[in-house]
Amino acid sequence: MMHSKPIIVISFLGTQLDSGASAARWEKWRPTVALAQHSDMQMAALELIYPTPYTALMDRVTQDVRDASPATIVNPICMDLVNAWDFGEVYAALYDWARAYDFDTDARDYWVHITTGTHVAQICLFLLVEARIIPGVLLQTSPPRGRRAGGGAGSYELIDLDLSKYDALAARLGAAQQDAVSLLKSGIATRNPAFNALIDEIERVAVRSTAPVLLTGPTGAGKSHLAARMYALKKSRHQVAGAFVDVNCATLRGDGAASALFGHVKGAFTGAATERAGLLRAAHEGVLFLDEIGELGADEQAMLLKAIEDKSFTPVGADKPVRCKFQLIAGTNRDLRADVATGRFRADLLARINVWVYTLPSLAQRREDIEPNVDYLLSQHAAEQNKQVRFNLEARSAYLDFAHSPVALWAGNFRDLSASITRLATLADGGRITVSDVTHEVQRLQWDWADAAPMTDSEVDLKPLLAGKDIDPFDVYQLQSVIRVCRRSTSLSDAGRTLFAVSRTQRSVINDADRLKKYLAKFGLDWDAVRV
Repeated sequence: MMHSKPIIVISFLGTQLDSGASAARWEKWRPTVALAQHSDMQMAALELIYPTPYTALMDRVTQDVRDASPATIVNPICMDLVNAWDFGEVYAALYDWARAYDFDTDARDYWVHITTGTHVAQICLFLLVEARIIPGVLLQTSPPRGRRAGGGAGSYELIDLDLSKYDALAARLGAAQQDAVSLLKSGIATRNPAFNALIDEIERVAVRSTAPVLLTGPTGAGKSHLAARMYALKKSRHQVAGAFVDVNCATLRGDGAASALFGHVKGAFTGAATERAGLLRAAHEGVLFLDEIGELGADEQAMLLKAIEDKSFTPVGADKPVRCKFQLIAGTNRDLRADVATGRFRADLLARINVWVYTLPSLAQRREDIEPNVDYLLSQHAAEQNKQVRFNLEARSAYLDFAHSPVALWAGNFRDLSASITRLATLADGGRITVSDVTHEVQRLQWDWADAAPMTDSEVDLKPLLAGKDIDPFDVYQLQSVIRVCRRSTSLSDAGRTLFAVSRTQRSVINDADRLKKYLAKFGLDWDAVRV
């Protein structure tokens, strides 16, 4: 059987099976040399792994392969292992080599030879192929049949992996899965159980499915970032060859929307002086992320549905459709089911993209993840600016106390947090963020969120509490905010910690409950009264 693409074979040198120095070596079957003796195997190159003590054997086998198949390029790979039977060491060495290798699956086929090498090496190669870290198939070779068969090519078989038959080996993929989950989370050690469970499932879907994925949740919850990480995971497994194309559908308006997405031919409309490929074709063989998909117009929704179902669409002004294959990830902060009910969104398109649906929680719903994200953002800033910035102990405590409190609305979710850390890191003198820096930043955030939590008389009716007392409007607004926090808190101390999150770190004696009690007493109020 001849193969259309050149074959690259990856193999260990057989330190025993490939041995022999005299002319008699050609009278026995040597698995590595035999690879070059198959007339139907277009072995363009042989990536041959060997340890330093067997350099002489490596040189001899290399020359024998060249003699048997002059067109085959032999690339020696010296890989010295302390213990060739240590699973962790062998897997790590092969994993690092595979990650650095420039695989080109469009132009070449990769066959991974598992006849030579230790059993541990063979298992590691198996796992790397199954996980698509090495994007190839397994190759098993056998000697010629018969006792007097002598040398020769023998036979070979390509193995189709089916993990349902190899449960014990599949279990060893746990470490690779955790690496994938870490990739999706950008290496951030998130602590929210619900979010971690969500990411665990998305990891399995990302590497096993090409069906559309719908990410919902509030603006700033990280939909675009997660889509990009899903693409990076698929790319690392050689499951996509094309690009990641990120489109904000809210920016596609009017007559130009269809042209931007699906392209147009020259002369399709006034101003179409040249042909335009469009964003869908830019995502061919890759991933297309349509953020705010609910903002698409009716015509674009219809064209997108056809592109998903038929893997083809017709550019604006064209007579013939073009083929285009991509995986769709969509994002929205709208309730698309409600939009279907009002006719704003197509029911058949929703049904088509409703295969895998995940709702990303807001930052306020996963406050335990604020601290690891703060550390991540500071490390990002250090990498970008080549300057290390850290909180001092008191400042870090003050910032996190505020960030975890109900007063911190995080209305813009992770965008707010990212902007906040950027400001703090930029303004930090000497690379140290101080309590004073935190105090100013907290004030800025509260000002930013003022419209997100308007204080009105209807929210907290002060008339029954103040019994007709006249107080300044300033005190009215401040008191309303304080009472809202009290009603969300479990105790006087809890409310005090929230309200005095910054100033409490600057005091030698901390008594939040007493401070709040005295503040309420100014208006003739106590804890029981405001909790009603």
